[in-house]
Amino acid sequence: MHEMSLAEGIVQLVEDAVRADGCTRVKAVWLEIGQLAAVEKEALRFCFDAVTHGSIAEGARLEIIDTPGLGWCMKCEGNVPVTALYEACPVCGSYQIQVTGGNEMLVKELEVE
Repeated sequence: MHEMSLAEGIVQLVEDAVRADGCTRVKAVWLEIGQLAAVEKEALRFCFDAVTHGSIAEGARLEIIDTPGLGWCMKCEGNVPVTALYEACPVCGSYQIQVTGGNEMLVKELEVE
């Protein structure tokens, strides 16, 4: 389950950021997760709760913001919505789509004390 290593990375990033600012507690973490990022959100929530135990982020809320998948269709030369990797263009049916968004995961915001 790669969600455990993702959660560990998130907590490390959050701890580094808040300690540098002198904060004592993280109350909430907002993540943007793209539709194409291959992250099981409920598994990530479970792992986040597990890895925050004993850390500055223990008990923090994990808020997830979903972002849509986007791609550039080479055949119809336009931006198109993409709901899964390797699917056909919803406009022309071509499989020549370059993913341009929705495959990322980033820490968007923190609520701290």
